[in-house]
Amino acid sequence: MCGIAGFLTRGRLDESSAMPRLRGMCDSLERRGPDDAGYWIDAQAGVALGHRRLSIVDLSEFGHQPMASACGRYVIVYNGEVYNAEDLRKALDAQRGRADWRGHSDTEVLLAAFAQWGIEKTLDKAHGMFAFALWDRHERVLTLGRDPLGEKPLYYAWLGDTFVFGSELKALRRHPAFRDVGVDRDALGMYMRYLSIPAPHTIYEGISKLPPGSLATVRPAYGDVVVRPYWRLEDVVARAKAEPFEGDAVGELDSVFRKVLRDQMVADVPLGAFLSGGIDSSLVVSLMQAESARAVKTFSIGFDQAGFNEAKHARDIAEHLGTEHHELYVTADHALAVVPQLPQIYDEPFADSSQIPTFLVSQMARSHVTVSLSGDGGDELFGGYNRHVAAQGLWDKLSRVPLPARALTARCVRGLGAERLDRMTAPLVGIMPASLRHTQVGEKLLKLADAMSAEGLDASYERLVSAFDAPEQIVPGCRASIVASAAGSLPASLTNAERMMYLDAVRYLPTDILAKVDRAAMHVSLETRVPFLDRRVVECAWRFPLSMKVDKGVGKVVLRNLLDRYVPRKLFERPKHGFSVPIASWLRNELRDWASDLLSSDRLRREGYLNEPMVRKMWDQHLAGTHSWHTRLWAVLMFEAWLDANKPVDVAEFDLTDAAS
Repeated sequence: MCGIAGFLTRGRLDESSAMPRLRGMCDSLERRGPDDAGYWIDAQAGVALGHRRLSIVDLSEFGHQPMASACGRYVIVYNGEVYNAEDLRKALDAQRGRADWRGHSDTEVLLAAFAQWGIEKTLDKAHGMFAFALWDRHERVLTLGRDPLGEKPLYYAWLGDTFVFGSELKALRRHPAFRDVGVDRDALGMYMRYLSIPAPHTIYEGISKLPPGSLATVRPAYGDVVVRPYWRLEDVVARAKAEPFEGDAVGELDSVFRKVLRDQMVADVPLGAFLSGGIDSSLVVSLMQAESARAVKTFSIGFDQAGFNEAKHARDIAEHLGTEHHELYVTADHALAVVPQLPQIYDEPFADSSQIPTFLVSQMARSHVTVSLSGDGGDELFGGYNRHVAAQGLWDKLSRVPLPARALTARCVRGLGAERLDRMTAPLVGIMPASLRHTQVGEKLLKLADAMSAEGLDASYERLVSAFDAPEQIVPGCRASIVASAAGSLPASLTNAERMMYLDAVRYLPTDILAKVDRAAMHVSLETRVPFLDRRVVECAWRFPLSMKVDKGVGKVVLRNLLDRYVPRKLFERPKHGFSVPIASWLRNELRDWASDLLSSDRLRREGYLNEPMVRKMWDQHLAGTHSWHTRLWAVLMFEAWLDANKPVDVAEFDLTDAAS
């Protein structure tokens, strides 16, 4: 895994100033690539490409970037892994006759494939995660690309006469053209709604992130950016639903997943896996161990606070499979140490509080391995969220109740608050079977109340995934936009649950889950791989009928049946827990002073971004224990902390420093 950055202009570059600027941009990404750095400038063409390398495959100099194609036409900087690179290499040899390969990196294979087949045909054949910038020396065109599901990030912008791009916003901030770029209030409103900022938006006005499965073509002569999709999940869904599935779903998934894991376990450095004890990560580790002659290294996080700890479940799975298991128990002290780093780690406001344990488990894993596989994506593909399970029967029943009656019920439930609901439902939860004992019941009931008061399934989904239903109230002056999706073009035969799974896969997954894992892991120079998001698994999942995913109030049916082949069902049959942390308690106690400073009235009024009376009311109610506003408050706090960490910088300072070195 690596970091990439660069820029181009409409005219000739002054190489004496271009090189220190390029070095400064790349140096900001050192954590993404601590092993090597490379730079390439064509002053006459006005283009500069830079790369920071985390060496994973082909550790020799033949994996060095920027890399030029054998034909000399293309130069690339690339962040990612193409897992079927050897298959592509063989296909290229069969067409061209055996070539003289310089090394065995997937970057070299990708370049040769671009030259032989073109960009889109190559990406149609490649299975992997990536972000790249490809300069065509003949056509003088720069092409940016991002993997189908959005595992790897890529940001870009025209800033005057200069086009800049990079793996993270911090690289763009290091270029002198990044001046007078302000906060985008509309994007801030989206952040307050979703707790993260969806592509193509960013926190900055005029700065974009490339959407998953997209290519961007940049022609310096025209000064524009043309973005187009080369892969769309809706097309996968349409093809999958065109023909009924017939066959052994468990056997087919087992075969496909094993092939994917064999590809993803290829590395020239130590490799392991995150293990939460849930179905998804347990399945990944089970199949890894089945494919490995040695004990797989596994890593998990635990909490001493009741209701948040799954470390014991992970340990039981690890003991059964015989992995080399490592665990860390997170305390409030751990959180206090991590919180000040979050703005630098995530680079733009991000408020999924599981970012804390995600960073800590990545940090622990990095002390043992350089690559770690994760179980992310299983929920979105196989119906793992409570909303997927409830979507069919529950929404059908709710839709028969008049909207005013649902709205009144929802107001009554919301008026009780999460903590009071937890106390009221505790006796009932205590007598239920262990497999049905959900944690954080109050939070789930409040979400259900929000869904009840919506007019339709799509509106219900928006309520379920929104922290602030009306972000214009917390961010005065923003337009309360909702992320557009292609859900309207999905097959009419899709069920409510499948529609929600699709929305989660194109919205929540890349914007929240994958961004969280990428930033946390890359901050400690750890490469993460996500087997569930290999296109072969994605296509397989959408071919299965809903009954193989959600059936009789249970989600991830086919995953449970497959995992049952490797792990006793009693070790994983329990309610979904999630990677949550006790933020509500921490804000009232260990993090109280830190939060109070960021939420001071003087500060909020001086900045002018947020509704100060509304923020202060939430904070006072949360401290008093009458309401549990921790999700919303965490969003506000992460924005305020980001503002603190990203005050305007004098980029000329970087130029002088780098030039002197």
